[in-house]
Amino acid sequence: MISIAKPLVGAEELEEIRKVIESGALTQGPAVKEFEDAVARYEGYKHCISASSGTAALHVALLSLGVGKGDEVIIPDFTFIATANAVRYTGAKPVFVDVNARTFNIEPNAVKQAITPKTKAVIPVSLYGQCYDVDALREACAPQGVKIVSDNCQAIGAEYNNSRNLRDSFATLSFYPTKNMTTGEGGALLTDDDALAEDARLWRNIGQKGRYEYVHSGYNYRMSSIHAAIGIAQLRKLDGWTAKRRENARLYNELLEGAVETPFVDSRCKHVYHQYTIKSKRRDKLQEKLKLAGIGSGVYYPAPLHSLSIFKGRGACPVTKALCKTVLSLPVHPALSEADIRLVAETIRKR
Repeated sequence: MISIAKPLVGAEELEEIRKVIESGALTQGPAVKEFEDAVARYEGYKHCISASSGTAALHVALLSLGVGKGDEVIIPDFTFIATANAVRYTGAKPVFVDVNARTFNIEPNAVKQAITPKTKAVIPVSLYGQCYDVDALREACAPQGVKIVSDNCQAIGAEYNNSRNLRDSFATLSFYPTKNMTTGEGGALLTDDDALAEDARLWRNIGQKGRYEYVHSGYNYRMSSIHAAIGIAQLRKLDGWTAKRRENARLYNELLEGAVETPFVDSRCKHVYHQYTIKSKRRDKLQEKLKLAGIGSGVYYPAPLHSLSIFKGRGACPVTKALCKTVLSLPVHPALSEADIRLVAETIRKR
């Protein structure tokens, strides 16, 4: 069986966990600070605030920007539900817009057209591991003062114009087990703004500035020291894993040329391939063929967010609608061998 994802956890992670357990500082101890500092350096931001999940990180980012009831936040219609959920948690309204057919990322012109006096922020998603069009989105948002919260939960290490810092108000990360690196469960916010960082730390820690001194009616979104310990070990290995993902993607591109539509990579971007996502009008048949061959795959995502009954949203997003019928993600994780990649490609090319 070739799995669609495989967390890689071993002796190094166990050693870091052992250090934390022996220290007795199981939550918000030195390991959390060490992890936050390491992630901030890696991503090129001044501040990293760890959280209990990527969803929590998005929620805290919006709260720190003052997003609340009566506000609107623009998001792509083609993304994971957590992006929309975080908006709803604040009492604001998610406004769904279409994405680019080649990059799968939010379409800046669609954002520009959707901005209203109620628009407080936009959440572009660096989907599948490739950064959104940072320059075009900033140009669309700046005249109206709309804040940008980058959902980079699938894109740790991704670059735009040779930088991991996207110059946004906040960038968010997820460390769920299937991500490019994991803490077991966890997330983080990144920012260069001192005031926003301070406020985010308050929201994350039940709104507490000092013992029994509360600034906000905040949330318990803290990361434990044990989770941070896993992340410390994982981050050391991330560059090697990313290089392997890119090599796997390169081989797929070569082997699948002409059989399916392989992922487009913007020349300004360095893709980290959280997912290797092809497009095919025969998507469902291909997925069934892979399943019969013992090969995992995934459809991310099968329906436009606005169409889900829980949102009761409206959206004229034809690109998203088409993508939901044609995208298929193949195994690309670093545990794959060259033989695995060749078997997947051979299975797809078989008639």
